[in-house]
Order: sequence, then structure tokens, then C-alpha cells
Amino acid sequence: MTTTLQGSPRETSRLRRWTPVVVWALVISMFSTHWFGADETGRVIVKALGWLLPHARLHTLNLMHHIIRKLAHVFEYFVFSMLISSALRSGHRSTPRWLLSTIAIGVVFGYACLDEFHQVFVPGRTPAVTDVLLDTASGVLAQSFVALIAKDDDEERRPSSEPA
Repeated sequence: MTTTLQGSPRETSRLRRWTPVVVWALVISMFSTHWFGADETGRVIVKALGWLLPHARLHTLNLMHHIIRKLAHVFEYFVFSMLISSALRSGHRSTPRWLLSTIAIGVVFGYACLDEFHQVFVPGRTPAVTDVLLDTASGVLAQSFVALIAKDDDEERRPSSEPA
């Protein structure tokens, strides 16, 4: 009897679906390290903004830095939610979309909480409930986008009742 190193097709498919989700979660966790704290990113971003906008006040540059950091949260968790949605839908085609979207939002919320909790132990980082809310809202935005796309796909697949 021979054994192979490959898993069953179902296991391989599951791994293929969920690998991007895990990789993106690791990316999010990397951004929660001290290397990406406000002081560290400010050294680069504020300096770059100052070069691009030489007449801007320091207060304005710091505000823009803050906005860029919050937009990074939106981007990170929007993508995370989309990846979760894709992995869930690929594995559960008969499950209602609303339920899969709710699960995706729940996972986003849970990971955002875990990410902020992690920052308690990272020097130079502070956890914020507002970041959890922003991250979760980004997940909801992504799922709304998924619902719009799904609705458009459903309408395109639906046969037209009007005669040609």
C-alpha cells in the first residue's frame, strides 16, 4: 500500500480557499507590530507628505497621516472580508448568501478584536475600540459590495421575460 503526501481533493480545495485568508490575516497582524505604530509610520509618511506639500502646516500633515492610517484599516479589513466571503461561498454554495455574509462579518469583528487585544502587549501601540468599529464597518462595506455584485449577477442570469 502506497501513501501519498497529498490530501484528498476536498482537503486540497479547502486549503486553496482558506490560504489567502490566513496570509491576509498574517499581513494584518504584521501591521499591528511596533514597526507600523504611529510614530514609525509618521517618520515616513509625514516626511513624504511634507515633501509633496511643502507649504502645509505640521498639524495638517499629522492629520493627513492619521487619515491615511485609518484608510489603511479600511483597506485591510475590506480585503479580509472579501477573502473570507470568497472562501465561504466556494465551500458552501447552497448556504444563503446573507448567512455567509453574516459569518464573514463576525469573523472580521472577532479578528479585529483579537488584533486590538494583541496591541495591548506591543510597545508603542494602543488598542482602540474605535479601530474595531472601523474594521467591522469595513467588513460590512465589503459584504454590501458582495451583495450588490451578487444581485447584478443574479439579474444577468435571470432570463428576460420581455420578447425580443
